[in-house]
Amino acid sequence: MTDDKVKRIRAMKGRERIAALTVYDFAMATMVDGAGLPLLLVGDSLGMVVLGYPDTTQVTLADMEHHLRAAARARPQGLLAADLPFGTCATPATAVESARRLMAAGAEAVKAEGGRSILPQIRAILSEGIPVLGHLGMLPQNAVLEGGYHVKGKTEAERQGLIADALAVAEAGAFAIVLELVAAPVAAEITGRISIPTIGIGSGPGCDGEILVTTDLLGTSPGFIPKHVKKSWRFAEQMRAAVVEWKESVVHPNGR
Repeated sequence: MTDDKVKRIRAMKGRERIAALTVYDFAMATMVDGAGLPLLLVGDSLGMVVLGYPDTTQVTLADMEHHLRAAARARPQGLLAADLPFGTCATPATAVESARRLMAAGAEAVKAEGGRSILPQIRAILSEGIPVLGHLGMLPQNAVLEGGYHVKGKTEAERQGLIADALAVAEAGAFAIVLELVAAPVAAEITGRISIPTIGIGSGPGCDGEILVTTDLLGTSPGFIPKHVKKSWRFAEQMRAAVVEWKESVVHPNGR
């Protein structure tokens, strides 16, 4: 079944655009999968939008396993992938062990941030029969060291590096690559040069699809909503209004 889901995503390149979202628990996975998306990601973005951390680097493998198990209980029809969190992909051996743990918790694929610098890790994971989703461009796990979230590919050196990374990750056997905050012309160029799908996040319309943090789309992320989210449904305001209305009915059961 997992092989079929992976093949389906690979086959969408050039034929059908890919829409993907993050999920963090049973209810969210059930809702998102009901929309018929081919890919669901238990992202380490849960650190910020669920656990209240300032960035993704504090998310542990145990955190990922906990949320992954909850999402997996929804038995989604879409492929359920999971992020390898910060520090769990340092060597081929640790990458394989981490990937195995995520698969045991219910993942059907893992996502690894990085290109040529982690090719041995990607190859090691793939040698275990575990599908790999690549991630290039702005790497959230590096954002603290880089002083924030910055668009990649603006310089010629960055452009060449991203293209080389994408070609290498594709050649290694990844089934798709997430391109996060990559300059739109560079993302489009990468998309045209590799045989596997690119799934953009803030990288322009030239990718083979798009992935968003679901709480950004729904407008329930605490605080900041990235500008690449073209429409946020602002459900947080409606949820808050519902709570206030209910509270008033409890405090003043007979009206004011």
